[in-house]
Amino acid sequence: MFANLSAMMTHGFKSSKQDFTFGPWKVTAAKTHIMKSKDIERLGEEMHMPSLPEMLFGDNILRIQHTDGYGIEFNAIDALKRVNNMHDSVKVACAQEWQESRADSEHSKEVVKRYDWTYTTDYRGTLLGEDLQMTATETSERIDMEKLKAREQIMFFDDVLLFEDELHDHGVSMISVKIRVMPTSFFLLLRFFLRVDGVLIRINDTRLYHEAGKNYMIREYSTRESNISELQNVPAALYTDPNEISQHLTLKLTKCEKLELPETGPQPGNTEALQ
Repeated sequence: MFANLSAMMTHGFKSSKQDFTFGPWKVTAAKTHIMKSKDIERLGEEMHMPSLPEMLFGDNILRIQHTDGYGIEFNAIDALKRVNNMHDSVKVACAQEWQESRADSEHSKEVVKRYDWTYTTDYRGTLLGEDLQMTATETSERIDMEKLKAREQIMFFDDVLLFEDELHDHGVSMISVKIRVMPTSFFLLLRFFLRVDGVLIRINDTRLYHEAGKNYMIREYSTRESNISELQNVPAALYTDPNEISQHLTLKLTKCEKLELPETGPQPGNTEALQ
């Protein structure tokens, strides 16, 4: 078990990469500078999107990988690839409210017709591995949040921002991922947070949990959303805090999956290190 940290300054931004190994798993958290304008333009053309988030960290990643090669990774590019896969009804309804609230903005009327300017994504991670991959199957098993509240040594923690945009000063759209590793488990939260001022607040959460001795991970995805008009009894100061406002939003969707680890031969019986 070891942790390695390297850091350097790149284009005025502090770049860092941390590797943390526990049992057969390795967590890699890489953070570097915002993508260059020319790279953003090229990516926008490839993705057929006229605009991309103003703060796009294309090289930032959080990866959990087994020594056998399989695992899961979280990165900004794959998150953006899921933007256009959201249900049209959600985008249209949101766009209509945006237009009504910004009737004086010709820019907003033009843009909402061409792409989801909120960058809403239902991204839940990218499965890794060529010959071996984890397999996702629906399950009724849930993450035991009470168990996660128990005091336990945190051996590793990191928080990685993938992209952020202030929606032309009319709110915020951002996605980040954070992980904590304990002696016998790890827990990860990928959160997309959207606030369109005067219109709505939306949170898409992906929680990932793995416990020592289990041959699977639990992945829970949820969508919470409320119009601002439905939050009149909630202090406006909470609108900017995803952790505080989430409990006041209406739950729209929940999906629970097992990510089953591929069989690669006998596993060691040691449950004191993650398997």
